Amino acid sequence: MLLKYKNFFSILGQWIFFGSIVGIVVGSTTNFLLETNDYLGDDIRSKRDWLIFLLPFGGIIIGYIYMNYGKVFLNNTLNDTAKLNNLVIDSVHGKKEVPRRMGPIVYFATFVTVLFGGSTGREGAAVQMGGSVAATVNKFFKVNVFDKKILMMSGISAGFGAAFGTPITGAVFGMEMTALGKLKFEALVPCLTASFVGHYVTTAAWGHKHEEFIIQTVPEISISTFIIVILLSVIFSLISVLYCQLRHGIEKFSEKLFKKNHMKRAFFGGIVIVVLTLIVSSQDYNGRGLQMLEQSFMEDVPPFAFLVKLIFTAVTLGTGFVGGEAIPLFFIGATLGNTLHTFIDLPISFLAALGLIAVFCGGANTPIAAFLLAMEMFDGKGLEYFFVACLVSYLFSGHHGLWPSQKIYEPKSRLYNTLRAETIENVEKKKKP
Repeated sequence: MLLKYKNFFSILGQWIFFGSIVGIVVGSTTNFLLETNDYLGDDIRSKRDWLIFLLPFGGIIIGYIYMNYGKVFLNNTLNDTAKLNNLVIDSVHGKKEVPRRMGPIVYFATFVTVLFGGSTGREGAAVQMGGSVAATVNKFFKVNVFDKKILMMSGISAGFGAAFGTPITGAVFGMEMTALGKLKFEALVPCLTASFVGHYVTTAAWGHKHEEFIIQTVPEISISTFIIVILLSVIFSLISVLYCQLRHGIEKFSEKLFKKNHMKRAFFGGIVIVVLTLIVSSQDYNGRGLQMLEQSFMEDVPPFAFLVKLIFTAVTLGTGFVGGEAIPLFFIGATLGNTLHTFIDLPISFLAALGLIAVFCGGANTPIAAFLLAMEMFDGKGLEYFFVACLVSYLFSGHHGLWPSQKIYEPKSRLYNTLRAETIENVEKKKKP
């Protein structure tokens, strides 16, 4: 019995140690990412509208880097680090290895995308850097094959928790992101440690201040409001499916069109974004679009803002530019909720918040993390509604998602008739005639 406790505390100490290392490094690198992106987006690009015309040439730079430095030879196959979050997920499942150089490459590519006005977020780079740091720790300490997977999850947790200032969400996100219907609770300690350490390093040590979205009023609990929330959540989930399908469709089409020449592909994508920007006569949809996202919680925004942002982001990321998808999903959901306020007599900030969480949940397939995100982001307001919204959005979005490498351990419903242990990508392929 004494030996068992000794082993228990030894393993516990080991996971706290590894989680802390990952959290410290990822928290510091994430702070660099956040501060640099804010500077490039808010202080440089927003004051120089002409930079958008250089986006196609920024695409050439990104494409050149990935074609020449973004590939790693593994298991007699050539794997491209442009797969980004999918590569991190595959590493958790033991299918691939995350190259240590992926983190710096992703950061640079994200900076180029942000500087020239690609429609993207930044948290994706933080998660990918988390995977890169975890892979480095794995190799340095020669962690065994089973613990490698857990350590990779902690890298994901550190990146998400540090990027959004939501450490509880980050801890669960690292475990929930990789698979549908399964949580590996053995990873809870390192994920929790890495997420909290990463968050406090970013905020307390480096002093970064995260954006805040405030719900002014929450409707009283009633059956009628719950029914409205359920119906709205179905709409939000379908919008997340539309984005995922369009984004992956553009990616496949552009790869086939340009025969996986990432330089030509991104150059073409950059031209499309420039043309779209000229058509809408506004740069509110380039970059993260935080100004309109924050506005959607307080006053009316253009009624089709959600659709414009959806198209901008799908084209940007589908043609080879780099960045996160959470902030764009937040934008799409919040502005759609804002638009629906015209037809529904509920507080505008509540509808914006509901859309933000439900669209993210439907795209990421992480209902628990999405619910915790609502709890941390909105100070615990309206949790009953957000809980229902996350469940409904998760179920109605089906087996679609941002990351095709997500494995389906348990189908969302027996009605979907999906085999266990399939990936979202394989399920999509089997649907085709």
